[in-house]
Amino acid sequence: MSVSSVSVDIRTRLWGKAGGRCEYEGCNKPLWIHGVTQCEFNSSYVAHIVADEPGGPRGDINRSKLICNDISNLMLLCDACHRLIDKADVAGHPEERLKGMKARHENRIELLGSLGPEKQSHVLLYGANIGAHDSSLSMNIAAQAMLPDWYPAEARAIELGWTNCALADRDNSYWQAQVLQLKGMFEQAVKPRLRKGEIRHLSVLGLAPQPLLMLLGHLLCDITASEVYQLHREPADWRWQADPPGFDFIVTEPISTIGPPALVFSLSGTVVDERIHAVLPGAAIWKLSSPQPHNDFLAGRGQARLFRQHVRRLLDRIKAAHGETATLHVFPAMPAALAVEFGRVIMPKADMSIQIYDQNQALGGFVPVLTLP
Repeated sequence: MSVSSVSVDIRTRLWGKAGGRCEYEGCNKPLWIHGVTQCEFNSSYVAHIVADEPGGPRGDINRSKLICNDISNLMLLCDACHRLIDKADVAGHPEERLKGMKARHENRIELLGSLGPEKQSHVLLYGANIGAHDSSLSMNIAAQAMLPDWYPAEARAIELGWTNCALADRDNSYWQAQVLQLKGMFEQAVKPRLRKGEIRHLSVLGLAPQPLLMLLGHLLCDITASEVYQLHREPADWRWQADPPGFDFIVTEPISTIGPPALVFSLSGTVVDERIHAVLPGAAIWKLSSPQPHNDFLAGRGQARLFRQHVRRLLDRIKAAHGETATLHVFPAMPAALAVEFGRVIMPKADMSIQIYDQNQALGGFVPVLTLP
């Protein structure tokens, strides 16, 4: 423990740099409030990286006295983390490791503090059971994905999902219940705030069957400024990555436009024409695919922007070829973010009626589940 006195000026500056939180990596505990009673008081410790005496933790015969009151050698810690680095596991906390923790924490606090009100975004989470798996989303996950482009406008997210639904997606009642839930929650939690101008930007994270994500996008439409995020498998997080160089989508048009129009998204997996004809005989198949369809092809936001451009042009061409009174049958195999973006692109008063299908092995393939608009 420290034997020297750190000046009030240095302590105050350290508090500001640390944002009043423990600087130990992964802790981030607020040091002005008790976690249980919510009583507010200063519970911080100012810890030396290089001890202020040569015999102390990480002490140095030449440097200890020279840098004992230097802010670059001090960390703001909670009691538990202070004891950990100075008593319980000194060997596991060498100087360079602690300096790295301090630098990363203080850089993050500086970044967050530099974000202005124009970077505020309301977090919208939407989860629904996918097959036998539920959807797990949280405010913490969203905040990590948004920064540094946006920061949460409120401490709590707007949550629309129904992840503990007892119904399975092979049941017709599942789709009816989930649609009613989503529309009802959107009417209550989002629409009034949009009308009042309380929400100017949304950061959207969704994990649900693709038809429901399309409905969510349709409810949001493209009038509401939104950033839609995608869960990546490698690395496993929601942050947008760099766009792959030279990427473009492949558009395939039918030889004949006789027959009901089908729009196939062959993006996260390959959808062969036989699967479409099995449920929609004689369909004229329009297809948007990626060069190598797989679950993690969507890396950057530039690909999402390119997707919206292709879809808008496709919808116009399909309507011109088949007429505005025809129903467009949509068969998706696509990332969650692009399912939301598809719904946002649809123009309710201008586009054709859209019948969306869901792939369900328990029911033998694609089945129609909901209609837009």
